[in-house]
Amino acid sequence: MNNLDSQTLTTLVILGVLIVLALAAWLAHRRRQSLDLQQRFGSEYGRAIDAFGNRDKAEAELRSREKRVQGLHIVPLVPADAERFAAQWVALQARFVDSPKGTLQEADRLVRDLMQRRGYPMGDFERRAADISVDHPAVVDHYRQAQAIAQRDQRDEADTEELRRAVVHYRALFDELLETQSPANAPGVRRVPQRSLETRP
Repeated sequence: MNNLDSQTLTTLVILGVLIVLALAAWLAHRRRQSLDLQQRFGSEYGRAIDAFGNRDKAEAELRSREKRVQGLHIVPLVPADAERFAAQWVALQARFVDSPKGTLQEADRLVRDLMQRRGYPMGDFERRAADISVDHPAVVDHYRQAQAIAQRDQRDEADTEELRRAVVHYRALFDELLETQSPANAPGVRRVPQRSLETRP
């Protein structure tokens, strides 16, 4: 009887150790997943946690975004399209001095046109920002800030300096999305100038 009790105790100890090891491995795996999401989404990771109030729910949302975007047909621009979009942006910046408010609306439209051309679906703003955050997390905050100023502008609450900042934010996203099938220095392909709105117009 004592021998049986000893064997049972040994078995229970081994099972307990295995359970602890399995739990530790699971926790390590979850931590790696969390770190991977933090590194991939940057500030959007913290924003998701703030929005959902729960790390598990936030991470589930971010993984859902990844899965959704993987199902989209996102394509780079052909050089001719990249050239056309770049030229439209240069013209837009040139018009900013004479018509800041009109330029802001045009910047928003041009960014949406570019997104649509790349293959992003045109849902509401939050869905567009969520889709952008998967492959372009470094600039999605620019998009959010630009949109916030655009909403203030619709209520006639934004001054010219805010409008300038909004166009700069739109440009950051625009330039990030202006990817082509050819190298950036290929003939006929040029990037959007980075200096035009850096100083106050």
